[in-house]
Amino acid sequence: MSTLRVLTGITTTGTPHLGNYVGAIRPAIRASQAAGTDSFYFLADYHALIKTDDPARIQRSTLEIAATWLAGGLDPERVTFYRQSDIPEIPELTWFLTCVTGKGILNRAHAYKAAMDRNAAAGAEPDNDVTAGLFMYPVLMGADILMFNAHKVPVGRDQVQHIEMARDMAQRFNHAYGEHFVLPEAAVEEDVALLPGLDGRKMSKSYDNTIPLFAPREQMRKLIAGIVTDSRGPGEPKDTEGSALFQIYQAFAEPQETADFRRAFESGISWADAKQALFERIDREVGPMRATYQRYVDDPASVERVLLAGAQKARHLARPFIATLRHAVGLRPLESPARAAKPAKAAKVAQPAFKQYREADGLFYFKLVDAGGALLLQSQGFASPKDAGQAIAQLTRDGAAGLTALAAQLATTAPGAAAALAQLAAPKADNGSVAGEEDPGAAVEPQA
Repeated sequence: MSTLRVLTGITTTGTPHLGNYVGAIRPAIRASQAAGTDSFYFLADYHALIKTDDPARIQRSTLEIAATWLAGGLDPERVTFYRQSDIPEIPELTWFLTCVTGKGILNRAHAYKAAMDRNAAAGAEPDNDVTAGLFMYPVLMGADILMFNAHKVPVGRDQVQHIEMARDMAQRFNHAYGEHFVLPEAAVEEDVALLPGLDGRKMSKSYDNTIPLFAPREQMRKLIAGIVTDSRGPGEPKDTEGSALFQIYQAFAEPQETADFRRAFESGISWADAKQALFERIDREVGPMRATYQRYVDDPASVERVLLAGAQKARHLARPFIATLRHAVGLRPLESPARAAKPAKAAKVAQPAFKQYREADGLFYFKLVDAGGALLLQSQGFASPKDAGQAIAQLTRDGAAGLTALAAQLATTAPGAAAALAQLAAPKADNGSVAGEEDPGAAVEPQA
């Protein structure tokens, strides 16, 4: 059985909270224990430099997050657990990928577009306070993934775009220099809980509504007591739907416990008793880990040793791989025989290609690009990947005639679109056509 390589990173800019634990840390640690899985976990401290210029915060967060993973049960002997900045091959690969990544792709990155939108709303220059680090963030993330040729990258839906970008970078590099990279896929966990915070909104440092995972016991009790509830008193039935308190309990409880808690809501449990029950249930799981976490935090040298050992394991793979890539791009000894950049099989007749993807609005889109990557056609949003795929199939089948039939579903049509569709619709003599390339949308919406 082939080994599945899975890679997960977390940015070192804050203290882990219950939402981080339930949504990322706990499921990732459980997944690392599965047979046939080669797991990589890293502390993304290079990424942290994009988000904060406070050195002490980055250092402290690195310690706290590493201690959290270890206290949560991550086994550094079983997985590769490392700090991003301990792998110098990653920034070198970032430059290699920068040289094959189209600026147009980076222009569409959600974080960059959001920054531009904020500036537009404020009447400022589009790129005001936008650093090159923010703009290049997806390339660094691509290097994190491609450095170790990860097959799967567990992410939330808002991060799927970055995995699609990494696939694009890998394809471009492979096309130019030969087959070196695996095309990664996003692993979107549909059943992972997204915890509400103290105010009912998504638990997030941005909203200042978090419950620190390893807060002292009495501080955690006090924070849970502050969760917003409605005005219904003891004896009055209470709704579980939309209740932050119930949702947090459900994320920690077994099914039978959740069913009992639901009945308590229906029977009119007081909010004070419900909050006490929530505190006890969380403390039952988190309490035993708290002492281990504190032991690591109080002994940062022990955490440093674990991370350096992990970096040694990671570099055992990274060093020879970057040497291969350096040779491929021409950074090699002068006495080495000169070779063409592309293998002979790359000399194919390039054709236009459809690309399907999902945007932050939750809708599915597709575009048609020519052999050089220039945009020929851009769709409106579709409710499902199936609908978008059917429209692509119709355009591929009908060629230029499909433009008229689907005019209402197309946002942009360049002058060369009709000719490109006619080319796609024509019988293909070349089996190397890229028109039928794997649909990136497949990684966006896994099929059951």
